[in-house]
Order: sequence, then structure tokens, then C-alpha cells
Amino acid sequence: MQLYAPAKINLSLEIKGRREDGFHEIETLMAPISLADRLTIERANQETIDFSCDDAALPPGEDNLVVRAAKLFEETTKTKSGLRISLEKKIPHGAGLGGGSSNAATTLLGLNELFGTGLSQKDLMELAAQLGSDVPFFVAQAAAICRGRGEIVSPVKLPVALRLLLMKPDFGVPTPSAYAPWKDSRELPGVDYAPQEFSGMRFTNDLERPVFEKFILLAHLKTWLREQSEVGAALLSGSGSTVFAMLRGEADSNQLSARVREKIDPKLWICSTTTVATPQRSAADSRPRTRD
Repeated sequence: MQLYAPAKINLSLEIKGRREDGFHEIETLMAPISLADRLTIERANQETIDFSCDDAALPPGEDNLVVRAAKLFEETTKTKSGLRISLEKKIPHGAGLGGGSSNAATTLLGLNELFGTGLSQKDLMELAAQLGSDVPFFVAQAAAICRGRGEIVSPVKLPVALRLLLMKPDFGVPTPSAYAPWKDSRELPGVDYAPQEFSGMRFTNDLERPVFEKFILLAHLKTWLREQSEVGAALLSGSGSTVFAMLRGEADSNQLSARVREKIDPKLWICSTTTVATPQRSAADSRPRTRD
């Protein structure tokens, strides 16, 4: 099987407070996008999970979310069969784009189909919640409002598809380091944190305050983007370090890409992508689906 695991962006993220379990209570609107990793899963003769990844920076073996998802699936369904799983990465690590969570959710979805175990979406979401706060969102395979610590997922339909330009510097932001200082963080002078309106949607991210305070380049990048004529809105995705711009009309993403590298950071990773309503299409248009 080949499975395409989409990235996500947070179109809004509001923190309601700290929970007794140490997590933060949030409400966030997330959307899957056409940027995706690729997982290849096949049965093997030995009763082990043989996992490989083309990105050496990711944890191997049982420290990887793909392997943890496969083991959890086996334990839950009592499935005993060897597996070979390979992961080809396109989603950068530590970017606020949910790559690891998407890989884990896509593994659960794929194994459920491969072995014909018939777990419902509710069953899969309960398993997903054991792996991470964002993992249930990717099981839903749609834009959704996520509450609690992220595990309460309510699918929604976006009013329009968004053309996006993703920009990530050559560093990541660990999620705990973004949430921990949230309550005591301060706004930087000259940076606009107010909600933005574009294409009938409202964009805001409460994590910009603590993240920008520590990583000033990201604040500068967002501020610069909002001054560009091609950009309708710009926002940090999740805990970062990706900042994304929502493009107007027929704006030329290549011209904007060249200009942002010239003016802000020549080392930026940049990706032109779009939001997708139901990410279950073929690899030809980079949208995720399961394919035998």
C-alpha cells in the first residue's frame, strides 16, 4: 500500500487556559493541505515491524510515531503479522505542520484497511488520541475545529480553498517550548497580533506571542509578508516555525518566494500549496489517498 499523509495548518488557535493534566485547553481550526509525506506499507514474513525513513533526523525504531502507531494497532486488534514500512518525508520536522501526527494517523488508517479489521472512525480516533493531541484530526481527513487538548474533533467545511505559501527558517520550534511560556509572554513592539479577516475567514494564533518573543525572525517574517500586495493574511502555523501567507487571486508565488528570500532569509524552506477539502485523491495532485 502507498499512503499519502497530508500536512496541516492552523487557521486559528486560541488557548483557553492550562488544564490539570498539564496540557492547555485549546480551540483551533485546522485544515489539511496538499503537501504530504508518503508511506509504503507491506506485509512481511517475520513478526516484526521493519521501519525505514529517508530523513535521518527523525527518531528510528520505537521512538518514531509510525512504529508506535503500528504497535498500538497490533495490540488493539490482536493482529500478528510482520510489516515493512518506509516513510518518504516532504513535510519538514519541527515546523508546526503536523508531519509526525499525520504519519501516525495515516498508519492507523492504512493498517485498518490492509488487515480489514473494520475499526470505525471513532475507534481509530480513540487510538489516535493515545499517540498525540493532533493525531485524531488527521483520522478525520477533513478541516475541523479541534478542542480539548486537540483530541475533540468536529469536521467543518471551509468556505473557500486557500492558496498558500509556506515559509520555514532552518530551525524548528519544539511544541512544549511554545506552550510553556504562553501565560507570561509579551507582545513585541510593532508586531500586529490582532485577528485578520480574509476570504470570509478569521485568522489568529495565541502562540505567536511566546514564539515571536523567542524567535524574532518569525515576527519579522510575518510583519513583512503582511506588507506585500500578494498577501491577504499571514500567520504562524501552530507552534511554528512555519509562517504561511494566504495569497490573493492570481498572485505569483514564485515572485513572492524570490523576494522573501532576498529580503528576509536566503535559507528559507518555501512551499507553494493549497488547502484541501477531503484529502483522499491520487498522488498525481499530491493529495493523500490509500492506493493498493
